[in-house]
Amino acid sequence: MTSTVVYQGSLRTHCVHLKSGKAIITDAPTDNHGKGEAFSPTDLVATGLASCMISVMGIKANQHDINIEGAKAIVTKVMQSNPRRIAAVKVIIEMPNIDYTEKERKLLEHTARTCPVGYSLHPDVVQELNFVYHSQA
Repeated sequence: MTSTVVYQGSLRTHCVHLKSGKAIITDAPTDNHGKGEAFSPTDLVATGLASCMISVMGIKANQHDINIEGAKAIVTKVMQSNPRRIAAVKVIIEMPNIDYTEKERKLLEHTARTCPVGYSLHPDVVQELNFVYHSQA
């Protein structure tokens, strides 16, 4: 088992990660009858994609002695109606102020593009990924 999800009423859920006991709440978004006071389930999917990208980049970076500490993902979720679903997830990954070699950049970018969450999303969900590098020069 991975987690439990309990409906709290008012379009809110309380979710607990069973191994750690950590909890989060979700709210329906304001454009779908909710309060929008917390991540919506579709926000978590979009955020999960970016988190997965950065996490697998961290694994690969550790294997190749590359520092990515401070890498930051900015996530934009685009919804569609009829049927209501995630149409696109746009992720911008801002890399720390380190001069990465072209080989390191290619390795990290390929790793992000091949993360498990990305492979798990339906092919109709557009995944737009851009990297921003800040040079020390």
